[in-house]
Amino acid sequence: MLRKQYSKKKLVAEINVVPYIDVMLVLLVIFIVTAPLLQQGVSVDLPQASAKALPSNEKEPIVVSVDKEGRYYLNISESPSAVIDHQSLTAHVMSDLEKNPKRRILVKADKQVDYGKVIGAMVLLQKAGAPSVGLVTQDDQKG
Repeated sequence: MLRKQYSKKKLVAEINVVPYIDVMLVLLVIFIVTAPLLQQGVSVDLPQASAKALPSNEKEPIVVSVDKEGRYYLNISESPSAVIDHQSLTAHVMSDLEKNPKRRILVKADKQVDYGKVIGAMVLLQKAGAPSVGLVTQDDQKG
C-alpha cells in the first residue's frame, strides 16, 4: 500500500498588522484635519457681502455703536448721541425685544476700538435676549 505523505507545514498564526496601520494612519489624518474645526467661538450672524436694503415694513434695526474709547451708544434710547451705561443698554434692548422679538440687532464699532469692547457689547445684547447679532462693516469696494 502506498501511503500518502502529508506535508508537515504548520499553520501561520501571526496577525498581519499592515491593514491596521493603514486604518490608524487614515484616522490620524482625519483627526488632524478636523481638530482645528472643533474650536468654539462666539456665534455671530455676520452680514452678507452683498447687502440688501431692509424691507420698508420692517422696523429700523437696533444699533449699538462703540466709539474709539469703547463707549456705548444705542439708537433706540431717549438720546441716541449720549453715552449709555451697561444696565441701561440691556434694559432698553430687553424691553424693545419683548415688544418686537424679530427686530434686527447690529453692532457698529470704530475700527480702532479694542476687540474686547465689541465682544462686551455682544455679551450685553445676549443678556438682553438677542437671538443673533450682526456686525456693521463698511464696503471698501467702489464701483
